[in-house]
Amino acid sequence: VSDKPQNAKRTAVASGSVILGPVAYELVAQNQLKKGDALSVAQLAGVMGAKHTSLLIPLCHPLALTNVHLDLELDGPAHAVKIRATASTVGPTGVEMEALTAVSVAALTIYDMTKAAAKDIVIGPSLLESKTGGQGGDYHRRDGEDLR
Repeated sequence: VSDKPQNAKRTAVASGSVILGPVAYELVAQNQLKKGDALSVAQLAGVMGAKHTSLLIPLCHPLALTNVHLDLELDGPAHAVKIRATASTVGPTGVEMEALTAVSVAALTIYDMTKAAAKDIVIGPSLLESKTGGQGGDYHRRDGEDLR
């Protein structure tokens, strides 16, 4: 690990989606799942996932997060849940992994809560939208940027 500023404000934003299909989507939208409110549970799970990233990803440094926020939005035409996570810290290490983990855990939670209603659920893609404050400079994904 190189010598890095100890007080750099770092923020990362990641996003992803869960395509549910019409039946599972309506159950989520109407809050009619047997397991409860999928959007609220997934939001909490995403925050918990971000806070536990270093336990899940080998060689990932534990961070003192200053902020983790998840937005989950229903996309009716796509029968999907769109997930966006923002993670922030002050320190020498970036928070991309925490933002991506938040999105992934939230998506897996949606899957777990809806799998009884549909077997063809699709998770992804998950991607880093932006990061700021790192020694390597800021990054902002351009609209339509190739995901490969």
